[in-house]
Amino acid sequence: MVRIKKSPSKTVSIEDVARLAGVSITTVSRVINKLPTVKEKHRKSVLEAVKQLNFQPSVFAQRLATGRSNVVALVIPRYEGVFYSFYALELIRGIGTLCEALKLDLLLHLTDSHSVLNLKGAGGIIFSDIIGNQRQLEDVLSAGIPCVVINHYLEDRDDINCIAVDNRSGAEEAVNYLISLGHKKIAHITGDVVTQAAAWRFEGYQRALKKHNIEFREDYVFKTNYSRGQARQASENLIGMPDLERPTAVFVASDSMALEVMAVVRERGKEVPRDLSIVGFDDNPSGLYGPVALTTVRQPLIKMAEESVKLLNTLMNPKDKLKVSRILLPTELVIRESCRTLSS
Repeated sequence: MVRIKKSPSKTVSIEDVARLAGVSITTVSRVINKLPTVKEKHRKSVLEAVKQLNFQPSVFAQRLATGRSNVVALVIPRYEGVFYSFYALELIRGIGTLCEALKLDLLLHLTDSHSVLNLKGAGGIIFSDIIGNQRQLEDVLSAGIPCVVINHYLEDRDDINCIAVDNRSGAEEAVNYLISLGHKKIAHITGDVVTQAAAWRFEGYQRALKKHNIEFREDYVFKTNYSRGQARQASENLIGMPDLERPTAVFVASDSMALEVMAVVRERGKEVPRDLSIVGFDDNPSGLYGPVALTTVRQPLIKMAEESVKLLNTLMNPKDKLKVSRILLPTELVIRESCRTLSS
């Protein structure tokens, strides 16, 4: 094997490894990607050259051996409050874990609706939501790159794979539960209704009231951007309402905000659920450790994340022509201690 003295100022390339090992670039790529169709002597030569040159393979090297990229780009639209939520953390954890298991490389794009996505080298795209960035989605479709949209159910598109949570039904079930306990004065602290998830939860809240012939009141709706700061302001406005008008229960669009509501109630010298029953949304583990365990709606975030990676991996490795998948995952009401039956 020819010995090459590596210059410290030179970036080592796959060509350098191939030259030192005395093999083709394709053989180097196959060894790096652990493909079995390589002679043992060539594999050893390549691994020795990689070690000697301290070569760090490009994340796009797979294309040489497989004809495709193993790079998955996760696109998270940037909006106020996105990282205040339990959602983003669970999403990244679920997608990242399964990408690792499937030997996929994950790139994170935090972007606004006006940014042009750099699609070079991406084998597949996961959109964590569609919030004013439909143009980005259309660009990906035009480029023929496999993609999956999650947390946004595309009811009017039959050409896009999507996986979402049934936020409307989850919210409706939460409000139905409060009504079953005798509550009629039920407020709602929304998330950022620019997102489909928050908008659907708001719809579910209204649907439950209508189903039980309870008047919808605009003054019982407090719109926020999912942040705890705005949740605090909404809570103070709610608690500050006149006694006869004040809601006896509130459905909150996230557990993080619901915990802020709980804190404000206690600061005002009141108690949960004696003075205010609260239902959240997410099933954030932090809801278990407050003074009162939070009743909430569990949404399958990890399942949604993992299913998106599985579906995208199939789209990136098609064996047959695949039908478009549109999946709506169910929620589950988790009853704990933060709600009480209202005395008649």
